[in-house]
Amino acid sequence: MRRLTKQSVVFRLLQLSFVVTTAMLPSQPDRLAAQSRTGTLVVTNKGANTASVIDIGSQRIVATIPTGNGPHEVAISHDGRWAVTTNYGTQEAGNSLTLIDVQRASGIGTIDLGRYTRPHGAVFLPGDSLLAVTSEATQSLVLVRLPFGEIARTIATEQDVSHMVTAVTDGGRAWTSNIRSGTISELDIFSGTLVRIITVPPQPEAIQITPDGSEVWVGSNQLGTVSVINATSGSIEATFEGFSFPYRIAFTEDGSTAVVPDLRKNEIRIFDRATREELATIRTVGGGPEGVTIVGNRFAYISLSQRNEVAIIDLESHSVVGTLPTGNRPDGIGYSPLLTSAEP
Repeated sequence: MRRLTKQSVVFRLLQLSFVVTTAMLPSQPDRLAAQSRTGTLVVTNKGANTASVIDIGSQRIVATIPTGNGPHEVAISHDGRWAVTTNYGTQEAGNSLTLIDVQRASGIGTIDLGRYTRPHGAVFLPGDSLLAVTSEATQSLVLVRLPFGEIARTIATEQDVSHMVTAVTDGGRAWTSNIRSGTISELDIFSGTLVRIITVPPQPEAIQITPDGSEVWVGSNQLGTVSVINATSGSIEATFEGFSFPYRIAFTEDGSTAVVPDLRKNEIRIFDRATREELATIRTVGGGPEGVTIVGNRFAYISLSQRNEVAIIDLESHSVVGTLPTGNRPDGIGYSPLLTSAEP
């Protein structure tokens, strides 16, 4: 894999422009029937410094792509074309991203973030030309222009260990979870400014905004809680307890259901967002559930770090209905509706 330059990317994009995209988004209102058990997953493998590209339909790893050291999270563009892994590092701090062509299941190149080390959480902004990625070591949210890898702007979170990031659908606001400070930072993407800092229960890591932008859900590792924060007032409106390590949070497309993997308890907890009721707890004995992505409103895909697998969760029956293979110690996971043309 090579370092990205403007010349190499332009040539690569010219090549790709001649490729006919055979996988299109389905036209059904729910898209569930066509998407939920087809498409492509990209999963980071922390123990192997790779990313697995998995064809859901055939249940096969179609490609294993080298990344930088310690890849933790993965972000997928809205059109499903690109995947980006954040290369956090191991003992030595990482400072790079790996750009992946999902349909071809191939690495495009490495983006060097320079002094912005320990990149972790990442999310594509609308239009897919900007990626927002946290830099833990520099208290920053870095906006990276893709595919060239230029740093367009940085926004200071002014808090320690800004770990994960979530953004509203129009890309105007983002929130970071700041583990060491025990806060979340609300950032204005358009103006590049810090809006406010909200104190939450200590050691917040998991963070996700609801699809309608009204609530920010935050997981506290120290207390084992998930807090529901009103995105307008900043107040905590509800708290879910009994976790050990609420590692991530994801919502169904319609925002009705929340899924929270609990890494240390080896549990996956499912909640009704409107009623605040817990719908089910799924136990994955020895599984180590970490990353989660939800397709439509029916199926969740959750990486099991201790089994080197992805669990397929049916959110109607609240059960594991299958598994998919990964590399060593899977963590971050993302979904693309596009089908890969690669062969295993």
